[in-house]
Amino acid sequence: MSELEHHDYDVIIIGAGGAGLRAAIEAKTRGLKVALVCKSLLGKAHTVMAEGGVAAAMGNVYAEDNWKVHFRDTMRGGKMLNHWRMAQLHAQESPDRVQELEAWGALFDRTKDGKILQRDFGGHRFARLAHVGDRTGLELIRTLQQKAVSMDIDVFMECKVIRLTTGSDGAVNGAVAYWRPTGEFVTFGAKAVVLATGGVGKSWKYTSNSWESTGDGHAIALWAGAGLIDMECVQFHPTGMVWPLSVRGILVTEGVRGDGGVLRNSDGKRFMFEYVADMFRAETAESEEEADKWYDDHTAGRRPPELLPRDEVARSINSEVKAGRGSPHGGVFLDIASRRTAEDIRKRLPSMYHQFMELAGVDITREAMEVGPTCHYIMGGVQVEPDTAATAVPGLFAAGEVAGGMHGSNRLGGNSLSDLLVFGRRAGLGAADYVEGLSGGNTAMDATLVQEYIDEALEPFSRDEGENPYDLQYELQEMMQANVGIIRTQSELDYALEKLDEFKERAGRLAIKGGRVYNPGWNLATDLPSMLTVSTCVAQGARDRKESRGGQTREDFPKADPEFGKINFVQRQPAGGSFADEIKISPEPLPEMPEELMAIFEEANK
Repeated sequence: MSELEHHDYDVIIIGAGGAGLRAAIEAKTRGLKVALVCKSLLGKAHTVMAEGGVAAAMGNVYAEDNWKVHFRDTMRGGKMLNHWRMAQLHAQESPDRVQELEAWGALFDRTKDGKILQRDFGGHRFARLAHVGDRTGLELIRTLQQKAVSMDIDVFMECKVIRLTTGSDGAVNGAVAYWRPTGEFVTFGAKAVVLATGGVGKSWKYTSNSWESTGDGHAIALWAGAGLIDMECVQFHPTGMVWPLSVRGILVTEGVRGDGGVLRNSDGKRFMFEYVADMFRAETAESEEEADKWYDDHTAGRRPPELLPRDEVARSINSEVKAGRGSPHGGVFLDIASRRTAEDIRKRLPSMYHQFMELAGVDITREAMEVGPTCHYIMGGVQVEPDTAATAVPGLFAAGEVAGGMHGSNRLGGNSLSDLLVFGRRAGLGAADYVEGLSGGNTAMDATLVQEYIDEALEPFSRDEGENPYDLQYELQEMMQANVGIIRTQSELDYALEKLDEFKERAGRLAIKGGRVYNPGWNLATDLPSMLTVSTCVAQGARDRKESRGGQTREDFPKADPEFGKINFVQRQPAGGSFADEIKISPEPLPEMPEELMAIFEEANK
């Protein structure tokens, strides 16, 4: 190991999005030696895709909003599969995290009396999303990045972690990585590691996720011995761009619907009224205006049908397209032009206006957008202890999208940004407490194991002939989209798992030409083990959860089953596992919610 570049830290954070930055800030505040390691560039994180706002029950628009209502909305949105303690902490601490951002320089939109303005979003009883136009994620990253840089936290950019290492006691003690531009390997010794690597969306054909989202954190945590929870619960955001093909899947913020945008089919009909619960149907209405008024009267005007939870809206769009009432390019129409003035649209939704104008040649102040479901977020992730974000592996923590439990089977819009703030901070605290409780310095990394991981990554260069990583990636994305997408069936899931076994066997025969310097084919070859691992976990969970609940929709089991509502599915491998090894899946009972929290639901039903 002496010839390898090596760095020692108290805490390394893998991932530099909102969760990673917030964890780094907290650990650094404790006086520890901290480093951020990110696969891409600092500031280019999937956090910026969360455009609509940060969900926090601040009560600035509706004074009656409070953490209990937010907690209840989150649990109901997740179809009660959430870890109650995570949902509780999130609802209670989100307002403080937003005010903290403001103190650090974030510039939120304001009410007339100078408070932070909050907008409506799907699944939320009240308007509670603090926002900066439709660029909230960008402002969050800008603010946290500026704070982190001011604290002199070390940053390693374009550095991909391929493996975590553990000592003889099973505790994490470092990571093996390589520099993407040069292909040279580097190791990081650490007393604690925080995973903040984001999502898994690049295993699907249509996704809002950027190229980085290949499930690296999920995979390396599983291989190190941590559990993954509820991986079958994948959220397809209802509104991604569907045309032109070059931008298919790019997110269209829920803020468009939050600000009054409505969904129409090819007949111009506002179809979401047909998919709301029976008690809210407006079947006797003779006009859209009459239906709109009927719905408002029956829901206290709080939430139009376009702002139902994302899983419900995505399935409704999917049904319209399958029924032959879709837009010319396979989606539906999102219309805000008839609902807001051009001035309002350009002021409140500047990014959406420019995105469609520049990329699709569509002026959203005059015409409707073509949108459709796109793989956006995974609710499943690394199983963590709520208060500390600790995993089953000593010294390993996780926060943000890579962590599971917070959102249950479906995430409410806006909860992602407050999630990463709340649990990014808690992961930083948990890691700092863990490090301060240790005796002695860093445990030496096993040189033989490090070399084994390096050899494994370089193996594709040893073959003159073999599988092309781009062909394998293409086939994986097509297969997952067709068989493990929005709607799932037993036969399709069985087929998917057979194909994944085939893909894993082929991944063992990858062949790369050229050198390691700026070699995107090799970069993809190092991503594929993670992609195949998380894809297997999603397909396994979807197969075993024989019900429809949130982001898990089984056509052959169309209703939620109360018995499945009592369990999480957890997947594990022995420490030192790999993408080629068997993944064990087992049901585990949900943590029991305390009576005082159950009473919150009972009060709402009175």
